[in-house]
Amino acid sequence: MIRSSSATLDNGLRIVHHADSYTPMVAVDLLYGVGARDEDPGHTGIAHLLEHMMFGGSANVPDFDRHTERACGWNNAWTSNDFTSFYSVVPAENIETIFWLESDRMLQPSFTSETFDVQRQVVIEEFKQTCLNRPYATLGHSLRALLYQVHPYRWPTIGLTPDHIASLTLDRVRTFFHANYTPDRAVLSVAGNIAFERVVELADKWFGNIPRGNVPRRILPAEPLPRAPRRLTVNGANEPQTSITIAYPMMAHGCEGYEAADIITDILAAGRASRFHQSLIAQGNVFTEADASILGSDQPGYIMVNGLIAPGIDNPEEQAEQTLLQQLSRLTDDGITPHELQRAVNRFESRFRYSKAGILAKAQALAKAAMQGYDINSVTARYRALTVDHVNATARA
Repeated sequence: MIRSSSATLDNGLRIVHHADSYTPMVAVDLLYGVGARDEDPGHTGIAHLLEHMMFGGSANVPDFDRHTERACGWNNAWTSNDFTSFYSVVPAENIETIFWLESDRMLQPSFTSETFDVQRQVVIEEFKQTCLNRPYATLGHSLRALLYQVHPYRWPTIGLTPDHIASLTLDRVRTFFHANYTPDRAVLSVAGNIAFERVVELADKWFGNIPRGNVPRRILPAEPLPRAPRRLTVNGANEPQTSITIAYPMMAHGCEGYEAADIITDILAAGRASRFHQSLIAQGNVFTEADASILGSDQPGYIMVNGLIAPGIDNPEEQAEQTLLQQLSRLTDDGITPHELQRAVNRFESRFRYSKAGILAKAQALAKAAMQGYDINSVTARYRALTVDHVNATARA
């Protein structure tokens, strides 16, 4: 159980805290409810570029990393389609430094032309490295384009194309920042050797005077369900083996059936006792690897199965597709067994509890729970409450 306390400042900044007196450190996660989904279709990649630029200094902090390191700490960040996170870990006696740094770049980041030009080029090179020159790197772009026609999940966090990033202007980036990176769209999560009262005091001191945003939240378009299967063949030069992916739309995080869909992917592909490993890898000859996963997104996402096709078989793409579909038909026709469900839930709970052992993991988990409006301590109970009938019904839906 992760014990926590919470508060909200007058400007809308939500604070969540977990005390741990056994560590000399404190972890801070500032999570913004903004990501690639908030971008315009013709100007994608802004949220990820802003993540880079936020380390380029602010009005009173010319070098964010240098001050963090002088406080004997470290920091990093990430961006997704839904959220942007900036996190740091420092000794408890230096925690106020992080409050000062994060509040200063929330209020008035520098965003100089030099920083913009450098980081824009860095992101373009990152795009080329991760999306153009890496095996199977185009899969994410291609799959999103098939699954989404109107929803902004149709482009990845890094952007739709390098040209989108190259065409961004500093004015457009500034406008996007001031519209979205405001205290009322953020959660400040703190875990470690610090009292809740001290966290609220520091938050009010450093963040309390930052004005809340005045831009209404975007209403994102609902993605209609596909009326017919959509197919795409991508021919690439970097792929050592042919891969196949089959994906289906699924519910958003927090909606009925989400946990059941997640556990289905574990039953199919998690561990050597999973169906895919036993049927497709240990006993089959069509695949060298097979997997199943969910997007796990804040809005309706997708569940997918995929595999790397073994070389030397006849009609490889047709055989691979039929083999995967047979596994899915077995799932929907015969259902799962109580033993499979128990094993998958045990595996999930073990992985979930172990992954939340450190103070940074606790801070990040609490921030996400506060942002999405659920109790972090209810997660394993919801998985434990799953029944065979519930999971089977979700698989057939």
